[in-house]
Amino acid sequence: MSHTPSSRRDFLKTSAVLTGAATLAAAPMVHASGSDVLKIGLIGCGGRGTGAARQALLADKNVKLIAMGDAFSDRLNGSLETLKNQKDLAGKIDVKPDQCYVGFDAYKQVIASGVDVVLLTTPPHFRPAHLKAAIEAGKHVFAEKPVAVDAPGIRSVMESAAKAKEKNLALVSGFCWRYEYGMRETMKKVHEGAIGDIVSLQCTYNTGALWMKPRQPSWSDMEWQMRNWLYFTWLSGDHIVEQHVHSLDKMAWAMKNAYPVKAVGLGGRQVRTDPAYGNIFDHHSVVFEYANGVRLFSSTRQQRGTAQDVSDQIVGTEGTCDINAMRSLFSIKPRDKAKSTWRFSGEHGDMYQTEHNELFASIRDGKPINNGDWMARSSLMAIMGRMATYTGQVITWDMAMNSKEDLTPAQYAWGKMPTPPVPMPGITKFV
Repeated sequence: MSHTPSSRRDFLKTSAVLTGAATLAAAPMVHASGSDVLKIGLIGCGGRGTGAARQALLADKNVKLIAMGDAFSDRLNGSLETLKNQKDLAGKIDVKPDQCYVGFDAYKQVIASGVDVVLLTTPPHFRPAHLKAAIEAGKHVFAEKPVAVDAPGIRSVMESAAKAKEKNLALVSGFCWRYEYGMRETMKKVHEGAIGDIVSLQCTYNTGALWMKPRQPSWSDMEWQMRNWLYFTWLSGDHIVEQHVHSLDKMAWAMKNAYPVKAVGLGGRQVRTDPAYGNIFDHHSVVFEYANGVRLFSSTRQQRGTAQDVSDQIVGTEGTCDINAMRSLFSIKPRDKAKSTWRFSGEHGDMYQTEHNELFASIRDGKPINNGDWMARSSLMAIMGRMATYTGQVITWDMAMNSKEDLTPAQYAWGKMPTPPVPMPGITKFV
């Protein structure tokens, strides 16, 4: 999710980018020549998936969407119809009825359908298994954030990312702020010492309410949870993992991809208490501490009628960096009053589109991008924060990384599935 509650899943328009024509010897199933078609498969056909498909189709002059998969046929059909109705995608959509796959195993069929690139945009719980299958099959991947909801999933993703490097496969993450031009320039200045040594960080992601789909009489427990995946920890990781992870990733980036050694936090379910909202919290506040003593003060809230604030601040010995994500404003204010405040004034680009532009360009150039390591660690950082708020205990990085907590349900089937209990700090145990 992006800097506003709705825009993360909006369809963003940009012009197509023409890419190079180098040879990609290490991945023979992919045609690196600019005149050859790159075939795309979409796994997860919700709003984010439909937007990602559009961006992928605009990222290269010679691509086609040939296969789609989703747990629900109505989602798949609605996505396909939406894409077909966009005139600038004419000629790039070639999805036959027999390449529309529905069900929990739809991802396997999409991957086996002859595609070169897969877009993984299902609820985050499924990302590790889908990524593993895609990499094992030799496919390039766009993986939406976060990349897992528990530590076993993170460990699986890290293994898949390593295999992607071995196979010379591209793996681009949906941590879109890493692809925003203004943010890139701001972080470059921070890393070059514009604010001196970092002494503290703060990130906030406070929003209002998000969508919720009232349960229908025909829905089983599993279907209800799947259609309202935001509100179930096993599917989304809670909103600290599904949404606030963007903020945490920016802070990890500021720290040059260093990650905290421990976390302590508080959180709860204060307003959004109706059973319709599953078992997640509606607010989290976590203090992360790094090995050098630097602390990150992190907070996130999803409550209707409350003040919205999506911002970050990085404090250094020589100045302060302020990031207003809701307005895409970036500035650096030196402590030395004789020096002027720097503000980014260039083109921001469309960060969602840039992700795909650079993904496909890297495939064409035979120099595939691999975001695997940091996308996994940033996701784990958010999971670590959730562990701290759910349990009320101090959670170390090693504890989080080696956790045995596996949120996978007993089976993937359209039937009964009780709602997991709402965590209770001091009672819920670390596993």
